[in-house]
Amino acid sequence: MALAFDGLAAPEGMTWIPGGSFTMGSNDHYPEEAPAHPVRVDGFWIDDTPVTNRKFMAFVKATGHVTMAEKAPDPKDYPGALPEMLRPGSLLFVQPKGVSGPDISQWWTFKFGADWRRPLGGLSDLRGKLDHPVVHVAWSDAKAYADWAGLDLPTEAEWEFAARGGLDDVEFAWGDELMPGGKPMANTWQGTFPTQSNKRKGEERTSRVQSFPANGYGVYDMIGNVWEWTADYWSTRHPEPAGKTCCIPKNPRGGEAGASYDPRLPAIRIARRVLKGGSHLCAPNYCRRYRPAARHAEPEDTSTSHVGFRCIKRVHM
Repeated sequence: MALAFDGLAAPEGMTWIPGGSFTMGSNDHYPEEAPAHPVRVDGFWIDDTPVTNRKFMAFVKATGHVTMAEKAPDPKDYPGALPEMLRPGSLLFVQPKGVSGPDISQWWTFKFGADWRRPLGGLSDLRGKLDHPVVHVAWSDAKAYADWAGLDLPTEAEWEFAARGGLDDVEFAWGDELMPGGKPMANTWQGTFPTQSNKRKGEERTSRVQSFPANGYGVYDMIGNVWEWTADYWSTRHPEPAGKTCCIPKNPRGGEAGASYDPRLPAIRIARRVLKGGSHLCAPNYCRRYRPAARHAEPEDTSTSHVGFRCIKRVHM
């Protein structure tokens, strides 16, 4: 719920997040989430929901913006790439009937022609999905939208603080149970990933924003539905805590661009940014990243069918 703050009008569709201290990260799950450490952030406004197709469409109509997925990749950025692969498109999840081993190419494919307007490629469109989160947007697309709207992308610390909804000692954004009383609290995978989904046909992917309960701050879809871009470069671990109350870092930022490159691809010099929140593809048997502390690395140039974003507005006083 958007309220006035110290005489300032509430930005439309945004909620005030009060500044404060919290424990960022976790020591109990994936190594990149550690170490848990105290952090302080200033207050800020945040979008009530991820940016929707409806809002992104208004941005494109006003600016003529062309997303990364709609452009042919530049060969110089991808040494050794097959020429036939250098065509517009995006990564699309396709549910397999069976899998053998952990090779993700069994359920991820680069779909030529897939973009935010055509989320499944081909003749797919946005009918019935205008109020779903926009997907197939690279980091530069999210940043361009934020700049146009006079907003910013959140830092990882700001995003995690907002996602926790005022709860600092619990696993999830709503408490310590993934599904209290058997009730899903976010759009995550229901069933055995990636082969078996318990959802009704047509509901396996993104959901309409605000379809699940808001967190303690009144913000929706911080967990599940789509991963969300942040402003910070990827780092493999959080910094070690200072150990002194006086030295709790305030408004921390991530690592350096050069340190974020994927060491598995030494010829590719594409910076990676931090994604937060998990998505509709996160499941207990595969990706337990439906928690505020969870984080994931994503190359800036990469768009997929399960990554979106939301914006913030900082208040300088």
